[in-house]
Amino acid sequence: MNSGAALSSGAETGQLVCLMTDPGGNFGIRVDPVSVRRFIKLARTVFIAGFLLLVIVPWFGGFAVDWLWSREVKFEQVFLASFGWRIGLLLLMGGLTFVFLYANIRRAAPRSTHELTLFATGLGAEPTVIGRALPSMFLVGSGFISYVIGMTASNSWMSYLLAARGSDTGITEPLFGNDISFYLFRLPAYSGLLATALFVTALTTIVVAFLYVLKRELPVPQAVPQTPGAAATPRASWHVAGLAAFFFVLLAVRLWVVTRAELASSTTGPLVGASYTDIHATLPAIIVSAVAALGAAAATLYGAAKGQLMRNLAIAAAAYATIGIVGRGVIPTAMQRLLVTPNELARELPYLERHIDATRRAWRIDDVAVRDLSGEAQLTMANIRANAPTITNIRLWDRDLLMQTLGQLQEIRTYYDFVTVNDDRYMIDGQYRQVHLSARELNSASLPTQSFVNERLTFTHGMGLAMAPVNEVTTEGLPVLFVKDLPPESTTSLKLTRPEIYYGQLTSSYVFVRTAQREFDYPAGDANIYSKYEGTGGISVGSTLLRALFAWQLGSLNILTSSDIGDSARVLMHRNVLGRASRALPFLQFDPETYLVVTEDGRLVWVLDAYTSSTHYPYSARVAGGVSYMRNSVKVTIDAYDGAITAYLADSTDVMALAYEKIFPDVFRPLSEMSPDLQRHLRYPNGIFRLQATLLSTYHMKEPDAFYHREDQWQIPEGAQRDRGISPYMRHMIMRLPGETEAEFIYMTPFTPRGKDNLAAWLVARMDGDEYGKLIVYRFPKQSLVYGPRQIVNRIEQDTEISRQLSLWDQRGSQAIRGELLVIPIDESLIYVQPIYLQASGEASIPELKRVVVAHGNQVVMATTLDEGLAMVFGTGGVRPVQTAIEAIAASAPQRDSSIDALLQRSQQHYDRAIAAQRSGNWADYGREIEQLGAVLRELKSRTGNP
Repeated sequence: MNSGAALSSGAETGQLVCLMTDPGGNFGIRVDPVSVRRFIKLARTVFIAGFLLLVIVPWFGGFAVDWLWSREVKFEQVFLASFGWRIGLLLLMGGLTFVFLYANIRRAAPRSTHELTLFATGLGAEPTVIGRALPSMFLVGSGFISYVIGMTASNSWMSYLLAARGSDTGITEPLFGNDISFYLFRLPAYSGLLATALFVTALTTIVVAFLYVLKRELPVPQAVPQTPGAAATPRASWHVAGLAAFFFVLLAVRLWVVTRAELASSTTGPLVGASYTDIHATLPAIIVSAVAALGAAAATLYGAAKGQLMRNLAIAAAAYATIGIVGRGVIPTAMQRLLVTPNELARELPYLERHIDATRRAWRIDDVAVRDLSGEAQLTMANIRANAPTITNIRLWDRDLLMQTLGQLQEIRTYYDFVTVNDDRYMIDGQYRQVHLSARELNSASLPTQSFVNERLTFTHGMGLAMAPVNEVTTEGLPVLFVKDLPPESTTSLKLTRPEIYYGQLTSSYVFVRTAQREFDYPAGDANIYSKYEGTGGISVGSTLLRALFAWQLGSLNILTSSDIGDSARVLMHRNVLGRASRALPFLQFDPETYLVVTEDGRLVWVLDAYTSSTHYPYSARVAGGVSYMRNSVKVTIDAYDGAITAYLADSTDVMALAYEKIFPDVFRPLSEMSPDLQRHLRYPNGIFRLQATLLSTYHMKEPDAFYHREDQWQIPEGAQRDRGISPYMRHMIMRLPGETEAEFIYMTPFTPRGKDNLAAWLVARMDGDEYGKLIVYRFPKQSLVYGPRQIVNRIEQDTEISRQLSLWDQRGSQAIRGELLVIPIDESLIYVQPIYLQASGEASIPELKRVVVAHGNQVVMATTLDEGLAMVFGTGGVRPVQTAIEAIAASAPQRDSSIDALLQRSQQHYDRAIAAQRSGNWADYGREIEQLGAVLRELKSRTGNP
């Protein structure tokens, strides 16, 4: 197509833009200036309107609701700091990016008619320039890129705050002598800043070079020598050279500051940390690469000065890339395979020691106390009596089966659910008891009628809990309940004064309280009991404006139009306790296992464990997500009635927690301000205990030689994983630790040697009083055989009497369920206990505890109760033979005088007191009464003349 034809076609069709060639054969763009101006004006209007309607207005609505919620929970400082630093970083980083990018583009952009030829339709074949269109395009493009950069930086607001507020740890890493705080706080910020600067500089260089190529001020690199007149102009050369040189300088800085430091977390060797290859090959190569980057910057500037920019730039880039590939890729790989791997232990020995020390310190297993056990102790009934608190708190109910049972017995209505069962300890009627407890929460999805009134105004809360001792059963094999029914009733000294649960684990939806609708409290026979919320939780929605705001944000017009929501109404939001805590403290990670505490004044309070963590601890082993450092430094409580959130600083030695405290001075309270009542129920969290136990199974070996060969590696015994992936042998219990005088609440797991079934050690986390958080590992001698869980399971399965009974139950239309095997340390030995449940077929069947297996050493017995099993194993003869002896003596005396009657009465008294002591777990009194009973029986025998 010739020029005239193209112009004529464009004029006739009124095209906005079309491609064409001029008579000289050059390509160009033909644009209608009027149409372009209209298009740009329309596009600008649509963009602004869309940005306001789709971004600004929804953001403002969400901001208003989040601000009101943060005021409700009194965490405004976190909200304002997050908002302020996000906006500040968005403006700062976005602004700097915009200034840098737009200024460079404007400098390179066309400014005269001979710089970029554009052909306009309808104006003939003469060239023209649409100067007003290009600035708008450059402005919008630079603004969009700057916004993306600013938003990316704003999402890392906490990294920059930690870099500014983090304190030194006083511990240095061995490679460069940096304080550990450099890696925890400053390195992530430096890495982010340099990565952003490199990206922006590279993008700017590419765009600027492209514009100069379009203007023919910068030649495109060619394989053949360039034609005369194709050399770059001085302005284009110095501009592009300056940007490219700046990019190379940034590369050198990143190599020196970030890449070098990242060697402390290298995985080149057998473990995490700088290895032999890293130090002898990679580190020198990094230094050479940094020097090469500076040399490339100098070569680029020199090329601009000599009029050979593109040639020098290409050579500099190729040289830098070659040095990087060879020095940091080929040479380290060859050294690792040819020099290190054949002699790995000898080469890596000092670096293994660094890794072991750092891992033990980062995961706080360096201060685990070690106690050695003899492993040869044979337990007697005297040992059982001396450990009465341990025996009386043996957990006979599996949590999963107990939850099934509670679902059948205590849900009462279809819209109540028990979500989880937790272990805790309480002083009940003067005794230290371990109990199971589970909250009875409202499940709105199970309401018989789904409506706005029912879901949001009437059915607003759960009610109470069920609590059962871990070791007691009824004659029917069902759990004994200390707290049960609706309204909740307690059979012990424990009382509930505020049993309503507005905030829990199932409460994921919002509700309105103090409305014209009555709130359902609990069912009472055929009637229902209603209540009115009296707490301080929730956000007031008394005004029409606020109701409109929440109607918009929550997506329900009923909020605005309902006549039930009046001036005194309040909306309760974010009621799931885990989500509520995460929203209030977004910079912490929370253990998924939350637990409910009944306070002394009868309120229900949720307790959550929060972690500080980092992926940048040098030389430390990584777990899932790359985490190399973790502390349970914060305890969070949430009132189940009013939703009040309180965060307590539990570890004043954690540098990350202290940094957060500096950033948010009004958020954290010292743990000493927590009520003693709540402190008595704090638990060592499962999440970090599981990680520490897993790491300790290998890192208890401190010697690099033994560590490398895994000579004494342990493992957590395998078993049925029925509790969210937690080992069945990892559990809470009340016990008296060897060498201690008082029973305490602990978290415990056994270890077996890797690939073996015998027991090697067991680890406990202490939880009571001043001992809270201390870890102790008890080790058995390597030369002694202590049966492990798998071996005991095999012995139980091989016992013909137990197998026969279980098979018989299975053949009668029922299912015999073997509960979790309990590993119970007693002094320097162990006993094993396994409950056996019977469950009838059918969906509504209830598991019943029918038998208890007790094992110690080579003995395995199955009895009706734990007491009988212990009596059979440890040879007391049980209580039933004692009762039989009393009755036999009484029946054999044909003529009894008053002295014999008195002796029989005394024997009955001693027997009754022995039974009472046995039930209460007072084994010392039990033994004393049995001895006195034996003396009375011997006297009876002498008087009656019975052999």
